[in-house]
Amino acid sequence: MPKSDNSTPYTADIYDTQVRNTIPYYDLFHQATLDLLKAANSETKRWLDTGCGTGTLVQKALPLFQRTNFVLADPSKEMLKTAKKKLAYAPSERVQFLDPTSTQDLPTTLQSFNVITAIQSHHYISNKERIKATEVCFQLLNKDGIYVTFENIRPFTEKGVSLGKENWRNFQLQEGRNPDTVQKHLERFDVEYHPITLEEHLKILRKAGFPTVEILWYSCMQAGFYGVK
Repeated sequence: MPKSDNSTPYTADIYDTQVRNTIPYYDLFHQATLDLLKAANSETKRWLDTGCGTGTLVQKALPLFQRTNFVLADPSKEMLKTAKKKLAYAPSERVQFLDPTSTQDLPTTLQSFNVITAIQSHHYISNKERIKATEVCFQLLNKDGIYVTFENIRPFTEKGVSLGKENWRNFQLQEGRNPDTVQKHLERFDVEYHPITLEEHLKILRKAGFPTVEILWYSCMQAGFYGVK
């Protein structure tokens, strides 16, 4: 496998074809996010997708939120390059890209947003950086703005971690992945990505200032959360 050009084990050009064999219910993360934001029934004028990866979420959101302008950010130059190709059909006034940057380093001088999403991106940073990233997202939201994030999750007990990893191993093997590749992926746990528990996630969101904090979805050591400012 070539050296990755981003925080994931896959280079940007093959990420889309590999991620669904690695993460259970991956497409559901996007669908749950879109369903929640449609249910909010708010006038979403500006949407920031940070840790945007290859731009799949925005690609799905564009036809559903036709009055929304999207801003995409990611620390990987190659991910942004792939996203730009994928979204080249979209009018430039509706889709804009920031220079490569992580969420915690986003300038808080940006024009504020109605929605901010961070899907499968913040578990690659340290807990201190994750706290700062959440605080930055809170600052960049308008009043009543919604922040949605999905991340890898640490079960509450070591037994839970063990069972969760074995369940994850079985999923990847059933998807046809090589056993050695699966083992290397599981060895990244607590080394290259840093999952925290549900309780820790909720605490970070509340500490950032969100008065409304909820769990959106949880299964297979993956979870989605949202906060309303």
